Amino acid sequence: AWVTSPPSPPLCLLLSGLQPFIPDSEGDLLFLLDSSGSVSYYEFSRVKEFIRDLLRPFTFSPSDVQTSIIHISTTPTMEFPFDRYLSTGAVQQAIRDTQQLMGDTNTGKALSYAKEKFFTDEAGARPDVPKVLVWVTDGFSTDEISQPMQLLKDMGVTVFIVSTGRGNYLQLSAAASQPPEKHLHFVDVDDLPIITKELRDAIIDVIRAKRLRAVDITSSSFRLTWPRLLSNDIGYYVLEYAPTDDPGRKLVKQVSGDHTSLLLSNLSPETTYEVVLIPESNVHYIPPQTTRVTTLEEEISPARVLISESRPHSFRVSWAPTPDSVGSYQVLYGPLPGNSAQLLEVDGTHNSTVVENLAPNTTYLVTVTAIYKSGKEKALSAKACTQAGKRSQAPRSITSSTGLVDARDP
Repeated sequence: AWVTSPPSPPLCLLLSGLQPFIPDSEGDLLFLLDSSGSVSYYEFSRVKEFIRDLLRPFTFSPSDVQTSIIHISTTPTMEFPFDRYLSTGAVQQAIRDTQQLMGDTNTGKALSYAKEKFFTDEAGARPDVPKVLVWVTDGFSTDEISQPMQLLKDMGVTVFIVSTGRGNYLQLSAAASQPPEKHLHFVDVDDLPIITKELRDAIIDVIRAKRLRAVDITSSSFRLTWPRLLSNDIGYYVLEYAPTDDPGRKLVKQVSGDHTSLLLSNLSPETTYEVVLIPESNVHYIPPQTTRVTTLEEEISPARVLISESRPHSFRVSWAPTPDSVGSYQVLYGPLPGNSAQLLEVDGTHNSTVVENLAPNTTYLVTVTAIYKSGKEKALSAKACTQAGKRSQAPRSITSSTGLVDARDP
C-alpha cells in the first residue's frame, strides 16, 4: 500500500496554537528506525509520519533541539548527523525523503554504532545536553541488544521504545529506561498518533534542561539534573532537600561548579521532597531553582518465583523484582513430604540460583526470602519436581501455568 504524507503546516500555524511551540528544550534526539526487510513499505511510511508529527513543535538549532536518524539494517547507516538540519522545515523534509534500506534487523549493531559514532562531536552531538534515543521497532531483532543498550544508558542516554509488533515485553521493558510504563509503548502502526503527545511530553521532561528536574526516580532515590550555570572558577552549588510534610528533616549537600547532576539516595518511598538548588557565584547573582519530586511506591520482593531448567538432580530458581533495598536472599528448599531442608544464601543483586544435588522424580518446596537492608523480611514459595532419572519428560515445575506461585498456594 502507498501512503502519501500530508504536507507540513505553515510555520504560522505551528505558532498559532494548532501545534504547540515548545520553549526551553535542549537535547539531542536520536531515532533508531527499523529499516529492515521485516518492515513493510506501508509500516515504514507510517513510522516516518509519526516521527515527523512528534518533532513538529520543537525548535531546531545548536542551542535548542537537534535530531538524527540511524537505520537498523544489515549494516547500521546514518541518514543525517545531528547538526545538518537546524530548522523545522529542513528536518521535516529530510524525514520525508528518508528511504527504507531493507536487509537484516541487526539492532544490536545499530546500538553499538550509536554509542561509538553517534553521540560524538563528529556526528554533531553536544557534550552538555540531554541525550534521548527513540527506538521504533516491529519487536524483532536478529542480534543481542541488552549489552549495547545498557552501555548507552550508562552514558546517560534516556531510552524510549515504541513497538509496533508483538515483541517480547520482558526484553523490551529491560531495554527501555525505567520505569517501563513511561518509556515503553506497544501500539499498532495505524494507531501511532494515539501516543504522539504522551511520548512527546515524556521527551520534553528529559530535554527541558534549562531548569532543575529529577530523572531516574525510584522508591529510594532520584537523580537531579540542571543546566550548566557555574564552573569551578566562579562558584559552587548548595543543594537542600526535605520531605514536604517534615521540613525539619532537611539535608544539605555541596557540589563543585562543574557539576550538572547529583544522585540523591536513601530516601523514603512514596514521599514528596522539596528540592532547592542554590548557585553560589562569586561573579554575579543567580537565582535558586526549586522542584518537587515524589518517590515511587516501594517494590516488594519477591513478588514472583519461577522454577525452570528442571533436571533429575537440579533446577533453577528465579525471582523478581530485585530492588536496591534488598541486601540478600535466602533460598530454602526441601522434599515433600519431609522435614529436612537446606539453605542457600544469594547476594541481593542476583535474581536466580541453581539448586543442585537433588533426588530425581521428587517434589520440592522452595521458599525465597528477601532480607531487606532495613531488617524486614518477605518470603514467597513455589513447588517444583525434578525429572525422573534419564527419562525425557517435560518438567512439572510449578502448579501455576504462568510459572508464578504465591506462598499461599497449597
